[in-house]
Amino acid sequence: MISLARRIDYLPLNNRPKIRWPNKARVAFWVIPNVEFYELMPPQKVRRLAIEPVSPDPDVQGNVQRDYGNRVGFWRMLQVLDKYRVRCTVNINLGVLERLPEVRDAMVERNWDFCFHGFYNTRTDPKDLSEDEERTFYRDAIATLKRTTGKQLKGVNVIGRATERMPDLIAEAGLIYNADWFHDDQPTPINVTKGRLVSVPYASELNDSALVLRNRPWELDHLLQMCKDQFDRLYAEGADNGMVMCLAIHPWAIGSPHRINYLDRILDYVMGHDGVWQTTADDIAEYYLANYYDEVVAHIKKLAAPQRSSGIQEGRDA
Repeated sequence: MISLARRIDYLPLNNRPKIRWPNKARVAFWVIPNVEFYELMPPQKVRRLAIEPVSPDPDVQGNVQRDYGNRVGFWRMLQVLDKYRVRCTVNINLGVLERLPEVRDAMVERNWDFCFHGFYNTRTDPKDLSEDEERTFYRDAIATLKRTTGKQLKGVNVIGRATERMPDLIAEAGLIYNADWFHDDQPTPINVTKGRLVSVPYASELNDSALVLRNRPWELDHLLQMCKDQFDRLYAEGADNGMVMCLAIHPWAIGSPHRINYLDRILDYVMGHDGVWQTTADDIAEYYLANYYDEVVAHIKKLAAPQRSSGIQEGRDA
């Protein structure tokens, strides 16, 4: 297994192969709704997800918040996304697909792609598993998505649930990207023991849930401005070197009546520009693998060669 410290090689922005997106787009823009299932009463022996506020069971507040998102917020969000013909990558709790067929069918009808976000938003999942059990866990996720939607799982975003060996195991299972890393504005290779894996940049701050969980709704004006500022900078840089912008949204947050207008305004601004490749994480990863992965890996090795010869940089762990 490769150590966590060696998962991603340092590659400065000013010294890497330049990216050209399809149709000379400057920015690859992907939107990732987090469609979640929060159990009212998780199984007794299940450890709750560490990033969630820990409340005694039944956790009514956590449950009804997500329930509102799936009952109301999802459909309101969908209207705005449809208005701009945005094809999404869903950060999906797979429990949604069997428990809420109406939501599942709406996403499948729009040919959205799916990113694995655990089976339920109330469980730590692989944190408590052995290596073989974790390997089976990802295979079960792939099989569940295929059975319920007909779609092939290609990536994961399991913040708070990830193990050190997860990149190796998901690459072994045939997945091609991980969206847990916030370290870059472009895709980058992730070192794995077998196969190829890409980091697709996710949004740590352009994320509506952070505002709602802090109970600071007045910051939505700031979110709108942040999205504009982020896009403007990436769009300018993208004229020379293609960039990635991710917008992470949650139906239980952005789908509220007093918030939904902000999603409309963000999309109106971004989609109003030429040179935007509105796409999915699946397509970004596949394009990068087909056109840049090998070139970037070779470039990293070339940069590291002088350091290795002088004994500065250690090699990969066995």
